[in-house]
Amino acid sequence: MTVLAQDLRLDANAIDYALLAFYFALVLGIGYLARKQVSSSLDFFLSGRSLPAWVTGLAFVAANLGAIEVMGMSANGAQYGLPTVHYFWVGAIPAMLFLAIVMMPFYYGSKVRSVPEFMLRRFGKPAHLVNGVSFATAQILIAGANLFLLASVVNLLLGWPLWVSILLAAVIVLAYTALGGLSAAIYNEVLQFFVIVAALLPLTLVGLHEVGGWEGLVDKVASGPGGEEQLSSWPGNQLTGFGDNFLSVLGLVFGLGFVLSFGYWTTNFVEVQRAMASKSMSAAQRTPIIGAFPKMLIPFIVIIPGMIAGVSVTELSGENKAALMAGEAAPSGATFNDALLLLMRDLLPNGMLGIAIAGLLASFMAGMAANLSAFNTVFTYDIWQAYIKKDKPDQYYLRAGRVVTACATILAIGTAFIASTYSNLMDYLQQLFSFFNAPLFATFILGMFWKRMTATAGWTGLVSGTGAAVGVFLLAETGVWDLPGQGASFIGAGAAFVVDIAVSVVVTMATRPKPEAQLVGLVYSLTPKEKLKRSTVGEDAGWYRNPGLLAGIVLALTIVLNIFF
Repeated sequence: MTVLAQDLRLDANAIDYALLAFYFALVLGIGYLARKQVSSSLDFFLSGRSLPAWVTGLAFVAANLGAIEVMGMSANGAQYGLPTVHYFWVGAIPAMLFLAIVMMPFYYGSKVRSVPEFMLRRFGKPAHLVNGVSFATAQILIAGANLFLLASVVNLLLGWPLWVSILLAAVIVLAYTALGGLSAAIYNEVLQFFVIVAALLPLTLVGLHEVGGWEGLVDKVASGPGGEEQLSSWPGNQLTGFGDNFLSVLGLVFGLGFVLSFGYWTTNFVEVQRAMASKSMSAAQRTPIIGAFPKMLIPFIVIIPGMIAGVSVTELSGENKAALMAGEAAPSGATFNDALLLLMRDLLPNGMLGIAIAGLLASFMAGMAANLSAFNTVFTYDIWQAYIKKDKPDQYYLRAGRVVTACATILAIGTAFIASTYSNLMDYLQQLFSFFNAPLFATFILGMFWKRMTATAGWTGLVSGTGAAVGVFLLAETGVWDLPGQGASFIGAGAAFVVDIAVSVVVTMATRPKPEAQLVGLVYSLTPKEKLKRSTVGEDAGWYRNPGLLAGIVLALTIVLNIFF
């Protein structure tokens, strides 16, 4: 028997719909109020650099707590179990701390508005254009994935056809991003963070109660198709697809923990933009660290519900789970992507269900709004203003930003259909990160710490790194190289990084560097140290506001979690 669309329909009633309607009214209200604050293009794109650290810190996590995180990580939890925590404790927190301590003083001190703008000042126009175009492309593809997931929930809720759901979802996100710009997106992200937690925490507790507590869950997982291996985070062979323990750990530490995660957290404008909106250098440094505290605990409300679904939801447990893990279709017709929705259907009473659905929709909208606000900043400043319409009045760019947001939404509707062809969206995303983020990270780090690196090396490194990642992807897709799990994207990211560095070094040796005077504030060794210092007075005073100390606490807690699990 297959899961009929009817079985997957969530049984929502009037209370649930009332809660949903209230939530959407609130979201659009925030967009409308934020609009009153928008008078210049800096306000629209970077919130006029005026937000407190706790707001930007929570938004920093919420921007990353999009659909993909919530649905994708619970799907991974159902499929692989505890090794999924690597995406948080290895693949996020060390990079977030590095961003706070090393990169943020640099970004905030040089007053760049975006990552491509740094590329322009450091390497000149060709590298800037390559980076601007590749970043904009990535944002549209990822926004499409968010939109597809958002629409599939609406489709399960109301039974509307997928294309109608996609259009409706797109219109709501467009409305509040185009109204209030970044401030609207950030304040909504903070609200969404609490809504998401309010939805997932009760689900986890009720689920644990159902399977007989933590002990019960451990017994059920151990005796299921995935076996004991799903209960310990290392070596994580099922996740990486490597049979050899050493290769698996190497893939996790170098591929995920270093290249993919540093590439994502330190150069991804979606995240950096949240910290750039802070009031001061110290607040900008605290942003990723404040975000790291909840980030550490998110696996407990995202991965554990997935593991519970994998042993308790009829359509995903037993022979169904065994079939899915072998790469075949489950007899029930469900996929791991449905884990969270099916668990909600089984466990939550009405009223709670309304909050949970609002939480899910919130997470999709947060993700998509983050992609749209980053896309419109980069496209307006780095492509339109730099190469197409120069020297127009500020109001022109403010209007252009709103038009660009609308165009981006239309393009995302198109890419949503590409995303709909993947059975596990996590695979799709890691693939995109290996194409776009890994080479950018290599060029960026080299250019920041090595003053000899030349402008030509900047763009040739980027192009060849991306080419290397695409090459690995094609080898894996055509079956020439057998890479199951998420191994292809880990290897692709590693290849992109190594090729980019190698090409950059060779090209640098054959070309001429910029004079040092032009690199002050762009290369670490040439930047005056006082430019990188944070203030320690007024709102930034007190030991508990010291980024170094806070980062040390986060790191210690993360190491404890890794040992314990």
